[in-house]
Amino acid sequence: MSEENINYIEIFESIDFEKIIDHPNILIAANFWEEERYQAAKVCYKFMRSIDDLIDNHKSAYQKFSDDEKGKFLADIGNWLSQIKNKAGNNILFQELTSTIKRFSIPVWPFEAFARSMTYDINHDGFSTIQDFLDYAGGASVAPASVFVHLCGVKKYHEQYIPPDFNVKEAALPCAIFSYLVHIIRDFQKDQFNNLNYFADEVLKKYGLNKDDLRKIAREVTIPDAFRSVIKEYYEIAGQYRTKTCNMIKSLWPHLEPRYRLSLDIIFNLYLMVYERLDIESSNFTTGELNPTPAEIKQRVFDTIQQFQHKESDCIKF
Repeated sequence: MSEENINYIEIFESIDFEKIIDHPNILIAANFWEEERYQAAKVCYKFMRSIDDLIDNHKSAYQKFSDDEKGKFLADIGNWLSQIKNKAGNNILFQELTSTIKRFSIPVWPFEAFARSMTYDINHDGFSTIQDFLDYAGGASVAPASVFVHLCGVKKYHEQYIPPDFNVKEAALPCAIFSYLVHIIRDFQKDQFNNLNYFADEVLKKYGLNKDDLRKIAREVTIPDAFRSVIKEYYEIAGQYRTKTCNMIKSLWPHLEPRYRLSLDIIFNLYLMVYERLDIESSNFTTGELNPTPAEIKQRVFDTIQQFQHKESDCIKF
């Protein structure tokens, strides 16, 4: 289907927003791609989620890893990565992944970066500093974001996909960090219930809090001012990356075909929607309060399409 004949509203109406689980914004945005690229995004996302969920589920159940468990999980990650590099996986998902990597000229470095963050998860219980968290996000979030941006930017010539003509990692970084900062605020309560913490010790200490306090706060109705100060600090950092993301999206415009520009607008807007509903002064930071409903997500995607079709970038508001 040529770009001129794409009916974005028809694609939009084909998405069942009620079946969205845990808000996989990457896949919502990728629905607007050609089918082959959409399937490529699904394969890569599923593969990364498989190892991430394995580690998170263990932390949720047991909070920490014993020395023996560390050895086992680190070996699993090493095996996971070596199979990608050597294209030696023998299960269906590995076969799909290696085929996808080859077909779309996807580099290995995003998976290496992702593996480093998963290794960090096994060896550490949280983050000492903000910089530690940002370095971690450079794999945990920038890796899948880079695959998404790469798939946006590849060009198809004579049935072959040519790599993007821009620096994918540089392009993906600001939006990935923005989305991850929004993500950890949005899921604060749920993460605490699952023994997961993404707030740096140095920031908590700055306001007289510690990790144990966060677990109590997640269960309380009244939010202490100290925690509001923690959220405000992360919110302000997210705001810096929001602006960087906006500028980066503008810079990518000449390099992308329209439907891939739209997908970037959509994914950015879905995280921006959460950012905009954060009220530092009055929010209780609960999962129900901060997570948009399927109807709200659907409306935001529709609005983004309307703006896009009128050639109005979301970035104009900034």
